[in-house]
Amino acid sequence: MTGERAKRADARRRRCAAWAACAASALFGCSVGPNYVRPAAESPSAYKEAIPWKPAEPRDQERRGNWWEVFKDPKLDALMAPVEVSNQTIKAAEARVREARALTQQARAALFPLVSASASASRSSARGASGSSVNTTTTGQGGSPRNSYNVALDVSWEVDLWGRVRRTVEASEASAQASVADLESAKLSAQALLAEDYFLLRVQDAQIRLLNDTVAAYQRSLQLTRNQYAVGVAARADVAQAETQLKSTQAQAIDAGVQRAQLEHAIAVLLGKAPADFSVAAESVPTEFPPIPPGLPSELLERRPDIAAAERRAAAANAQIGVAEAAFFPTVTLSANYGISASAINRLFNTASRMWSFGSTLAETIFDAGARHAIVEQNRALLDAAIADYRQTVLTGFQQVEDELSSLRILADQATAQEAAVVSSREAERIFLNQYKAGTVAYTSVVVAETTALANAETAINIRQSRLLASVALIQALGGGWAASQLPDRDRIEADSPLNFSPLPPSDTLSSFWDTLPKLW
Repeated sequence: MTGERAKRADARRRRCAAWAACAASALFGCSVGPNYVRPAAESPSAYKEAIPWKPAEPRDQERRGNWWEVFKDPKLDALMAPVEVSNQTIKAAEARVREARALTQQARAALFPLVSASASASRSSARGASGSSVNTTTTGQGGSPRNSYNVALDVSWEVDLWGRVRRTVEASEASAQASVADLESAKLSAQALLAEDYFLLRVQDAQIRLLNDTVAAYQRSLQLTRNQYAVGVAARADVAQAETQLKSTQAQAIDAGVQRAQLEHAIAVLLGKAPADFSVAAESVPTEFPPIPPGLPSELLERRPDIAAAERRAAAANAQIGVAEAAFFPTVTLSANYGISASAINRLFNTASRMWSFGSTLAETIFDAGARHAIVEQNRALLDAAIADYRQTVLTGFQQVEDELSSLRILADQATAQEAAVVSSREAERIFLNQYKAGTVAYTSVVVAETTALANAETAINIRQSRLLASVALIQALGGGWAASQLPDRDRIEADSPLNFSPLPPSDTLSSFWDTLPKLW
């Protein structure tokens, strides 16, 4: 009897050791498919248009976090606060991050056994009235009813010998990181769009103020021509011309008000508010432009969230190749079952009612007419496309930075020349008006001088607008205050999983693990 127990104990230890060996093989076995290497992307040593900018002093010009504070506008700072909370586009991107994390947890769940339980109760009859076999829930006619009660626990586990599940997890984790970068891109885009709309609104305030001041000046000119006409010095045509000039400028002021209202509505939507419940008081347009040193081109690869997202998608595509290649190898599934079955409930827990089974299944596709090869080639093509998208995103980033650097450089020179034009046109307007009062020039000269002065002043405002928008666009092109180091690593993503199990010991301690295992039984 003692020898019988020893044999059963040895058999149990062998079964447990087999399970542990399969677990170790699954966790430490090979993974087919190429290991990911970040695609190379060429970057210039310096920006072509960065010559006017001096290198930044230690952290003095470094944009981190609230990048919009470089404009030193408290109203803009106050508007930025609710964007991340109320903007619907950001909310949608945040939901996609949660979706990606859930998909990662779903992929990781395949690393663990699937456990299911079942219970059943039935009542049947061996023979019906006609002598045929039937099932019935009642006593039956011509046969004795029979009861059956079953309770079972089933365990099945696909042993990840070839790394299919691990490559799937790797792809899901990379996709989750890409979704986080997409969320940061959405935040940066919403913040940049809000800043642009805000500065456009301030420019409209300046435009309306300029037009209103011009309307007041034209009203004085109209009154002057009427007085001149009343005393017979001016012609009726001069009065009509002054009235036309006044009314057209008033129409321009009204149109500027329409554009301001639309910009105010756009800001409300960005903040997740109804336009009817939001308003922005008129303010002067900023006149100072913050220096924005661009840094090194190589830093752009780490500072732009869209570049980080494209790189993570390439990593996910690379892992999918391993998933496809694992289909060439057999699938090994371990299964176990333990249950009890009896014809009466009070017999369910008798020793004789117990039953168990343990087994394994090996499945391999013999012929599929090249379907698996095609899937592998499809995933290799997807990887090539992802790498090309990544490199194109990098090139686009360099282009955007160069565009905005050149815009700021050229616009600064244009603003200086335009300010001089505004001053000279105002002086010409004053001189012609005095000459008209003295009767030495026609009123047409005054109209031309006033129109030129107004056009130059409007051009100066538009240049200021372009410089503000280019400053925002440059900060956005440089990635704002974000860095790729803020992406959650795999440990952070896996920590969110409800199956936060510790893995088996690393490979260098497996020998002691095997030595300890038999002592547990």
